[in-house]
Amino acid sequence: MSILVPTVPDSDQLHRDALTVLQPGFVGTKVPQWLRRHLAAGLGSVALFDRNVVDLDQLATLTRALREENPDLLIAIDEESGDVTRLEAGSGSSWPGNLALGAIDDPALTRDVARELGRALAAAGVNYNWAPTADVNSNPRNPVIGVRSFGADPELCARHTAAWVEGLQSAGVAACSKHFPGHGDTAVDSHHGLPVIDVDLDVLRARDLIPFQAAIAAGTKAVMTAHIMIPALDPKLPATLSPTVLRDLLRAAPADGGLGYQGLIVSDAIEMGAIADTFGMGEGTVLALAAGADAICVGGGLADEETVLMLRDAIVAGVRAGRLSEERLADAADRVRALGSWGRISAQGERPEPDLAVGLRAARRALKVVRAPGHEPLPVSERPFVASFSDEPNIAVGDVTPWGVAGMLADRFPGTRTRAVSAAEATPELLDALVAGLVAAAEGRRLVLVVRDAHRHAWMSAALGRLVAARPDAAVVEMGLPQSEPVGALYIATHGAARVCGLAAVEVLTGQPGAIG
Repeated sequence: MSILVPTVPDSDQLHRDALTVLQPGFVGTKVPQWLRRHLAAGLGSVALFDRNVVDLDQLATLTRALREENPDLLIAIDEESGDVTRLEAGSGSSWPGNLALGAIDDPALTRDVARELGRALAAAGVNYNWAPTADVNSNPRNPVIGVRSFGADPELCARHTAAWVEGLQSAGVAACSKHFPGHGDTAVDSHHGLPVIDVDLDVLRARDLIPFQAAIAAGTKAVMTAHIMIPALDPKLPATLSPTVLRDLLRAAPADGGLGYQGLIVSDAIEMGAIADTFGMGEGTVLALAAGADAICVGGGLADEETVLMLRDAIVAGVRAGRLSEERLADAADRVRALGSWGRISAQGERPEPDLAVGLRAARRALKVVRAPGHEPLPVSERPFVASFSDEPNIAVGDVTPWGVAGMLADRFPGTRTRAVSAAEATPELLDALVAGLVAAAEGRRLVLVVRDAHRHAWMSAALGRLVAARPDAAVVEMGLPQSEPVGALYIATHGAARVCGLAAVEVLTGQPGAIG
């Protein structure tokens, strides 16, 4: 009797393919030597975050240096626009995010915004964007999606996902629609834990899969997996690691019940708690590739050579143990290289300058403005008091990007007073003192209250209600998901906290619509 031993590819090619499927990040604004070595050895992608970006000119210099070792390199960035920005983390985005675009519901405008963003990315040498978010935000208390989604209606999300993909890719930047098969019905942030979505397949197909079908029809070059458990699909493995989800649902032909997708499948960040804390990064990487993923995203948190080597060696060991076939790994690596070749070819030819003004025009259209009956609030014209309320931002958004309108009003009106309020100051025991202090500080001034997802935070809702009761003339600006009832003499919902959303709100607060830009 003969024993079948899995064949192993040539060691150099095996290591090269293992590097090719990784999409790691790094620290700094110049290419570290360890990264140059791995690019020469076959690394197929590099991920950029705000730590790598000073401005577009510096970024263009960096991307040129990255391509010296691999002209077909995929240079990825997590630039959703809106709240999640890496290009403009220090100032806030010049483009509104998905919720604002969904609120307008003009797919042609969504296409224009994504195209101009794509032109900015292409000019800086970025050819692959981990966006758009195609998730249907069906759970309004979702802690990680929220304003990153176009909305709660599947068909609305579908038409805007398709438009965003088309606009971005028309600029020569590959779109990566995420998070398959849908992260919108979660109450747990997968950066920290493993969410479980207990829905049946009929709901999944009628709700969550609709935008991904639209993205595929629009030609999305990549799809990112979600670190979520859907027991109706796979009771044992999260989507990122599940052959049932990746092979039988995403890849399989429509005649066999699948979506028929043939492009690149990339995992969400493998160091996120949902995978790293339950399966381990190395094991998760091998399982994801074996299940049908073609690339492994890593480096948002872990951005060093040791991580790259650990994952490369885990892949090599998986092949040598027969747990990951050489054919599957080679197929994944070939898909990465094919997309890299598309990116190189797409970068050739003319590169029109991006129209940055389209973002503010869109942000203005996204505003929802409600004036209380019987009130005609005077515009802010001098030294207001601005109190901003925010909980901890989710990791995808990060904590370095400024938001709100306080700084903008302070720039216009010297003498403006501002106050940032945290949950720790608004406990039931401290709430009376907090409200009394804010009311006293705002005496003789227009009061502007800025909140973000007030409906998700009892402390924020309580403070807001008490302050509006004490100062009925207050203006309220909601820069998150506007699920609470409008309150205040003037209520403005921006549908996102991008810089341009704040600028549009300031125009209304000051009675100067269209004055900026």
